[in-house]
Amino acid sequence: MERGKDYIGVGVGAAIISPDRKILLAQRGIEAKNERFRWELPGGSVEMWETSQQTIVREIMEELGFKIEVIDIIGFWDHIILEEGQHWVSSTHLCKIVSGEPKILEPQKCAAIGWFTLKKASEQPLSGIAQHGIEKLIQLYPEGLPNLY
Repeated sequence: MERGKDYIGVGVGAAIISPDRKILLAQRGIEAKNERFRWELPGGSVEMWETSQQTIVREIMEELGFKIEVIDIIGFWDHIILEEGQHWVSSTHLCKIVSGEPKILEPQKCAAIGWFTLKKASEQPLSGIAQHGIEKLIQLYPEGLPNLY
């Protein structure tokens, strides 16, 4: 049985804000579960007995090698990808860096990373969930991302 295909998968994403008020996007790699080469808010799948906040902290450390703090949840969306036969539900969390610098630790899953203004982020080819998350951040912060530091 495969998450997202045989049953609904549960995912989390991190809207990580830098001290200079930019957001981190990751470009999905060749072995991503879906939406390959689209830009996303980094994250992953919730494991059994793990909270969404624990998941997002773990996934960022595993995939990008730095520690974050979850500040708040900004949204929860269905992510139905008919052309790929997948159904996920995913929450997006507002986060800040606690320590370390992002680096790609799983290049087969992540092709690139970059820091973007909200406007520049919204202009990228985004995953479905990232598009929802960026749109929500633009609604919440029309003057630009908040200073979380």
